Amino acid sequence: QVQLVESGGGLVQAGGSLRLSCAASGSIFSQSTMAWHRQAPGKQRELVAAITSGGSTNYAGSVKGRFTISRDNAKNTVYLQMNSLKPEDTAVYYCKMIYGLLQYWGQGTQVTVSS
Repeated sequence: QVQLVESGGGLVQAGGSLRLSCAASGSIFSQSTMAWHRQAPGKQRELVAAITSGGSTNYAGSVKGRFTISRDNAKNTVYLQMNSLKPEDTAVYYCKMIYGLLQYWGQGTQVTVSS
């Protein structure tokens, strides 16, 4: 059973930075696509960024140029570096693992950006 544990969320002022981490258990991490999603109050969960097992990345337009997704297969960990944060980035951020038809979610970590 895969478990994903996010960390690194918190309260930050607009313009600041945070780095989220998601540590995965199990042996399929390096073969999986990893993604970060977020859900703001009253809104649908949305894709923020994803990275394939080969290292290809894609980003939501709203975060492109400000956020960077990366992975360390030796540590079974995916990161989301968030710079130039805006109040509209406030949300619960979730880590997701995609392995074939299987998907696993973390429990989420709160990011709050004050103006």
